[in-house]
Amino acid sequence: MSANGAPGTGPKPSLQRFKPGTIKRLLSYMGDYKIQLVIVVVCILLSAVASAASSLFIQTLIDDYITPLLGQTNPSFAGLLQAVLMMGAVFLVGVLATLFYNRIMVTVSQGTLKKIRDKMFNHMQTLPIRYFDTHAHGDIMSHYTNDTDTLRQMISQSLPQLFSSVVTLLAVFVSMLYLSVGLTLLVIVFVIIMLKVIASLVGKSGSFFMKQQNSLGDVNGYIEEMIEGQKVVKVFCHEEKAKEAFDTKNDELCYYSTEANKYGNVMMPIVSSMGYFLYVLLAVVGAVLGIAGINNLSLTGINVMTLGTIASFLTLSRSFVMPIGMVSQQFNMVVMALAGASRIFELMDEVSEADNGYVTLVNAKMENGEVRECEERTNTWAWKHPHSDGTLTYAPLQGDIRFFDVDFGYEENKPVLHNITLYAKPGQKVAFVGATGAGKTTITNLINRFYDIADGKIRYDGININKIKKADLRRSLGMVLQDVNLFTGTVMDNIRYGKLDATDEECIKAAKLANADDFIRMLPQGYQTVLEGDGSGLSQGQRQLLSIARTAVADPPVMILDEATSSIDTRTEAIVQRGMDALMKGRTVFVIAHRLSTVQDANVIMVLENGRIIERGTHEQLINERGEYYQLYTGAFELE
Repeated sequence: MSANGAPGTGPKPSLQRFKPGTIKRLLSYMGDYKIQLVIVVVCILLSAVASAASSLFIQTLIDDYITPLLGQTNPSFAGLLQAVLMMGAVFLVGVLATLFYNRIMVTVSQGTLKKIRDKMFNHMQTLPIRYFDTHAHGDIMSHYTNDTDTLRQMISQSLPQLFSSVVTLLAVFVSMLYLSVGLTLLVIVFVIIMLKVIASLVGKSGSFFMKQQNSLGDVNGYIEEMIEGQKVVKVFCHEEKAKEAFDTKNDELCYYSTEANKYGNVMMPIVSSMGYFLYVLLAVVGAVLGIAGINNLSLTGINVMTLGTIASFLTLSRSFVMPIGMVSQQFNMVVMALAGASRIFELMDEVSEADNGYVTLVNAKMENGEVRECEERTNTWAWKHPHSDGTLTYAPLQGDIRFFDVDFGYEENKPVLHNITLYAKPGQKVAFVGATGAGKTTITNLINRFYDIADGKIRYDGININKIKKADLRRSLGMVLQDVNLFTGTVMDNIRYGKLDATDEECIKAAKLANADDFIRMLPQGYQTVLEGDGSGLSQGQRQLLSIARTAVADPPVMILDEATSSIDTRTEAIVQRGMDALMKGRTVFVIAHRLSTVQDANVIMVLENGRIIERGTHEQLINERGEYYQLYTGAFELE
């Protein structure tokens, strides 16, 4: 691409290689349809044989039925009629076989794509947060739309047409040898020249089709990003810059698509034109051989070149050239589909989130002074710890979390946290304050094991968190984030997201605890009001209250509040804060503070700077020390 984005002026891309094993893996997903595929193969064979037989039948029709009638005074057409009906029956078999295998391939393609989408989505759920942090969401979406659509076209159309074309080529080639070896050799020489031209076109179009798929994913990613950030774009009058950036990406996509389809679309016209030239050439050569009375060598022996032979061979030549064109044209679709399949398998091959934990979280109750596991929910939790000798021990979940000399970096050799040591005793409220980028959110990411530490230890009730299964670890933690995600569904469904087996009464109780019940009952259908578009009809404060209610219904023993009130007004904050205070009661709580007024009652406040804890203590202690916290606190109040 040129600097100004003009298509066609940039460097030509080199041919990319598919992900190894792409074709084999793709075929493995079609394994459940072996019987259907066998039927398809049989139908394709019938269709190819019918096509070749109908062309051969022309020789018999002309030489044995039409030519003898030319000199008769009272010709009888009974034999000709019977021959035509037989020819019609052959055509009918071919048409029905083609119709049947095309309908079957629709079922095979959709079933295969369903399996691929299911497996892709299921695998995506196992990927670590790091993957979604480093890949554009629109590009990920493109795997489910554009890439799978190219696979649909290939499986339902390209593959059967390719196989049909190859079978037809073989059947027609044998039929041509049956009629004339000499004319067949002429066809072979001509086809070799044709294949040279096709190979050149396919080679150029194939690389562009692969580039097109990658560029399409890039464009989708950018569009998704702009849709999510449309308010920011408008607030900062960034429309023109956004359009310029999109034009650049769209020009790139246009360039690759134009180049790919330019070579792909000229394929059939070129093949068709060369086919017509071959048709004329064979007609002239055949006529010369027939008029000159030169013997014709065929699989049946040496005989005379008849008018029926020439007519039949001309028909076969068309049936021989057209499949070559079809193969070359469908090859482009196959290349594009394999490019899409490569991208899909790259997602499927992303390493799942590792989980070597073996300690699980179970419902428990106390019997005779001992912790016992039980099925029913008792609001008492215990860590179930299996031992190498086969015994089990249970330890009550208390919410004691400690960091010992923890170092961490999102990228290697770029540490974000340095030598973090802290503890939160059961029921304590621990607050993190500091400038943006100081490492506050990173600490909570490590508690959840969204990322694993590089060095040091994190212990939860005395257990190394690496030994706790991630699902059980996260089940014990409740998070209220600054950015609220609501899902399409009723208000009740969104609250129940925190505990899928929660009753309506439990959800309403959680909403009341979060101070959300009043506004919910004022919605058109109350708790049954359907939310769409991430709850776009609700205010930021209402969305945050629903988030708190969702966490409340899960009733976790440990809470993480990540700047949960930073994006709402002071009056709404007071309502939200009351909801959070009720939720925090009796729990171990980690708070990332945006407004320092919300953490004054914390048992300990930790001030972070450049990934290090530089101060720690209660609000009064830190104010008296007149250090960084004092400056942040007084500065905040001066601003207010």
